[in-house]
Amino acid sequence: ENDKDRKLTIMLTTFIPCGAKLPIIALFAGAIFAGASWVAPLVYFLGIFMIIICGIILNKTKAFKGEAAPFVMELPQYHIPSMKGVLIHMWDRGKAFIIKAGTIIFVACAVIWFTSSFNWTLQMVDSQDSILASIGKVIAPIFAPLGFGNWQSSVSLLSGLLAKETVVASMGVIFGGDLSVTLASHFTALSAYSFLVFVLLYTPCVSVIGAMKKEYGTKLTLFSVTYQLVLAWVVSFLVFNIGKFLI
Repeated sequence: ENDKDRKLTIMLTTFIPCGAKLPIIALFAGAIFAGASWVAPLVYFLGIFMIIICGIILNKTKAFKGEAAPFVMELPQYHIPSMKGVLIHMWDRGKAFIIKAGTIIFVACAVIWFTSSFNWTLQMVDSQDSILASIGKVIAPIFAPLGFGNWQSSVSLLSGLLAKETVVASMGVIFGGDLSVTLASHFTALSAYSFLVFVLLYTPCVSVIGAMKKEYGTKLTLFSVTYQLVLAWVVSFLVFNIGKFLI
């Protein structure tokens, strides 16, 4: 019921990997880290750690400062899930993904394919000379200090603002072939983990941003988006550059 706590919750919950970020984690864990079991848990624990740290920091700011409200949660009685309940849940999640795959992800892949196959004069060219490459090369220097300054990764992150699943879909279209092979030629283990950290912390998809705006208006939504982008860049920068000294 406390407005401050509600704002903090909305802003920080996105640091926990959602189902849309899991395909990205799984892709890099398999392609770069040979399926290492520690990759996904380490990303989850980092998300929890960042929620604690950012919660402490934001509580010191004017927008979120105030007395903590008492928190009481009523937990339901836990039971072993029934087969019917599991199947219904699987159907609901599967149906939701199929709908998203047939709309947002399909359209995003079509746009990625077109812009990576044609130049600004609408002539079919190699991907290195395409519309997408020209856009990616503009923003790629921003990510160079994080270890992944290639244009392909940059535009994949840009497409992730629509839906995080499109990051994997975009890489599949741009890199082509077997991603488990092609990714290894563009990422090291350290730059790959830096990429995962950025994906974990940067701005969520547009549907979440819309929910933020509806909950607490444009001003705090813009602050949240900016804060998450800056935080993701700084943490990824620290991970990559400290990692270089340790490895």
